[in-house]
Amino acid sequence: MSDDSPVALITGGGSGIGAAVARQLLDAGHRVAVTGRGEPRLRAFAEELGNPDGLLTFVGNAAEYGDIGAAVDGTLKEFGRLDTVVANAGFATHDTVAGGDPAGWTEMVLTNVLGPALLIRASIDALKETRGRIVLIGSVAGFIHGPGNIYGATKWAVTGLAENARREVTEFGVGVTLVAPGRVETPFWNGYGSLPPRPPAHRRPDRRLGGVGRTAAGGRRHQHRRRTADRAARLTRGADRLTPDTRRPAVGPL
Repeated sequence: MSDDSPVALITGGGSGIGAAVARQLLDAGHRVAVTGRGEPRLRAFAEELGNPDGLLTFVGNAAEYGDIGAAVDGTLKEFGRLDTVVANAGFATHDTVAGGDPAGWTEMVLTNVLGPALLIRASIDALKETRGRIVLIGSVAGFIHGPGNIYGATKWAVTGLAENARREVTEFGVGVTLVAPGRVETPFWNGYGSLPPRPPAHRRPDRRLGGVGRTAAGGRRHQHRRRTADRAARLTRGADRLTPDTRRPAVGPL
């Protein structure tokens, strides 16, 4: 791994989607920094990978600007550049606006919505230097309404943030990608013990909505996911060849 290898910073990178992205990037020869709230989890993740030289870990809260700024500064000090940031940190309280417990909502909203904005603000100067890329991990819940779904509302905000950020930062040569996965087997679902059961057909959002829901459901689901994955892969491979005005978010369930 050379000093010219690309560098990525991933929030919430010690488990789930963030850890999977970190593994893939390390395997591809990137240098990677990950953040997380729990030092034991980050240490276990690094040990699982054999403590590679190309991996940095930073303990911190994605919703605290000081913590995110320290992670950006530490990455730049160690690796000398920053090419990609991935705003992955987030969680759900798995309750509803009419029947849930408000005690957990503030932390969820700050992590899921403020966190990505803070990461963009803390990293934008470094990304200008490399004409890098901002990746926001959204959700299908940020495109399809669910009854009382407060977590979904935070992901609608991430969807809006991706486009609003794109309209500002592309003039600096920085790209923005929004990834909107569906249900993924990660610690996100630990409160349920595993992925929860699918709701009855008559309560699924895709049965009540128009083209978006029908495309993502039923017999065409696999075809749609394959097209989305292919589109995301093309965007990633061609990012350096795109002009700023064409670097639009790649949106869709994976």
